[in-house]
Amino acid sequence: MTTELLSCVELESGPSPRHSVIWLHGLGADGNDFVPMVEELTLPVDPVRFVFPHAPMQPVTINGGYVMRAWYDIISHDLTAREDEKGVRDSQHAIERLIEREESRGSPAKNIVVVGFSQGGAIALQAGLRFPRRLAGVAALSAYLPLSSTLPAELAPANRGASVLMAHGSEDPVVPVSLAQQSRDDLQELGLKVQWHVYPMLHGVCAEEIRDIETWLRQVLEA
Repeated sequence: MTTELLSCVELESGPSPRHSVIWLHGLGADGNDFVPMVEELTLPVDPVRFVFPHAPMQPVTINGGYVMRAWYDIISHDLTAREDEKGVRDSQHAIERLIEREESRGSPAKNIVVVGFSQGGAIALQAGLRFPRRLAGVAALSAYLPLSSTLPAELAPANRGASVLMAHGSEDPVVPVSLAQQSRDDLQELGLKVQWHVYPMLHGVCAEEIRDIETWLRQVLEA
């Protein structure tokens, strides 16, 4: 991954936003994937800038080496076996640079949220919890905690009290809910406050979840 900023789709709810939401798509999608959801969210705060980065194109082992947008390589159906640590950390640093750009554009870290779905949710946790300045919150949707054994030593003190949202489908065939529950438990053992939701769905997003995301975003952006 290069040191250049990731290309992004951006939406602003008003002029000169001082709140930012960086939203990461899942494997094989792109930054446009969650843009329609913004229209379904009611966020009565100052203007918000939504940033939807495109993951880089790279071969994915589990998909026969097919080149697609991915935050890191997936080598096995067991997502925590043979993890692509370099890929995860490259994406972590790319998201850190986007957070820093939002700071430079007028959104202090405490007004910045990082959200992600599936692979994007894994990177949201990876980057958000290690960022040195306190963020408004981190949300992982249908996701899990990557490189979990490294977080106790790398968790940023500033983000030990950050609000974390985890939401998952009870019938998810891609990221088993049991893995997400273990990730939740790992975070709670480190003292993080995790808001946890499970829905009767597969690997996706449902209407009830959108409402819960909206409620959480309002809480953390207005705090």
